[in-house]
Amino acid sequence: MLDQIKGLHHVTSMSRDADANNRFFTDTLGLRRVKKTVNFDEPSVYHLYYGDEQGTPGSVMTYFPFPHIIKGRPGIGEVGETQFSVPEGSLAFWKARFAEKGVNGVLSDEAFGENRLRFTAVDGDSFALVEAKTDTRVPWTGGAVAGEEAIRGFAGASLRLGDSGPTEELLKFMGYEHADTSKGIKRFVIPDGNGADTIDLHTLPNMPRGDLGAGSVHHIAFAVENRAAQNAVRQALLDTGYQVTPVIDRDYFYAIYFRTPGGVLFEIATNEPGFDRDEDAANLGEALKLPAQHEHRRAWLETHLPEIKD
Repeated sequence: MLDQIKGLHHVTSMSRDADANNRFFTDTLGLRRVKKTVNFDEPSVYHLYYGDEQGTPGSVMTYFPFPHIIKGRPGIGEVGETQFSVPEGSLAFWKARFAEKGVNGVLSDEAFGENRLRFTAVDGDSFALVEAKTDTRVPWTGGAVAGEEAIRGFAGASLRLGDSGPTEELLKFMGYEHADTSKGIKRFVIPDGNGADTIDLHTLPNMPRGDLGAGSVHHIAFAVENRAAQNAVRQALLDTGYQVTPVIDRDYFYAIYFRTPGGVLFEIATNEPGFDRDEDAANLGEALKLPAQHEHRRAWLETHLPEIKD
């Protein structure tokens, strides 16, 4: 069993409209945009990162906004719901805020002894705010949500699967422990994690496989401290029979990827070097930052990327 993984690092999804996406996460949810860059493989498309003040691993939601992408079809083999942590007693504030902002799909419920407020983002992607009793992480309060109710980071995420058995074994190998079962959903928790440390497995044997598009999660990333820890995880996965990519430099972290038995794309990402490696911490997410291989296209990209109204 591995002990290097500390919880979630980030979750990356697909969207259609960069400006609407930016407005939802910075204004409606009050997160900080910590990086405005481009897709490594398709630089005509942004890669937008939202999180806490520093973009701490375990707080970062990221998006590829493809302007002409089809709408995703929810199904098995993907992340079903991404869960943010908020302070106990704050859901009334968020319910009123969502009504004011016209947020769709708002539903109050309870799971695993936690009060939740479920909702959808602008492309129909599923989220929940979860009241956490013991989350001591410091939120970003320099934006649209300046009070104690602000989001702390991720609580975790749920995966939709046709058969959860092989993914349960994978999570246990990654250091997760089965903590509880509620309404048929199995919860796994990483001990002594980073706060973003729960994964829920929702088995739906009769649901069709999901189709990737706007509103779909592209991949879910798990955090390790450094490259040495990442290399140890990579070798262990290879030894177990997983097909794992080489290490890829993503500028703000190093990444490896592999497909899980249930079809979900997992990433293992390093906490280093962080989002301040090319931008002062006070000005994160303000300027367009480009990977070195695309810097020669800056003039063209600055005039052709969609406008984001800050």
